[in-house]
Amino acid sequence: MYLEIVSPEATLFSSDVDSVVVPGANGEFQMLNNHAPIVSLLTAGTVKIHTHSQTHLVFDELHATVVPQADDDKILTVKINSGTVEMKDNKVIVLAD
Repeated sequence: MYLEIVSPEATLFSSDVDSVVVPGANGEFQMLNNHAPIVSLLTAGTVKIHTHSQTHLVFDELHATVVPQADDDKILTVKINSGTVEMKDNKVIVLAD
């Protein structure tokens, strides 16, 4: 599935991923490939991105908020204050503050 994380300043992340975990209003939830369509509000927390590999990803100043997890290099994290997530047709868009 394809994931985009967009902030008011820039696109923070844009790539194919295995799954994504987001901080929903009623608790964390995970979305996998072929997940049912969903729109949800997000609260302050961490978006966890599960990737197959990081060889194609760029870690530069623009993408400094995307941080590899210390104990598992296939998991990336992004801290958010709030936002909205939409999953439809194997594309996840996170609008984050």
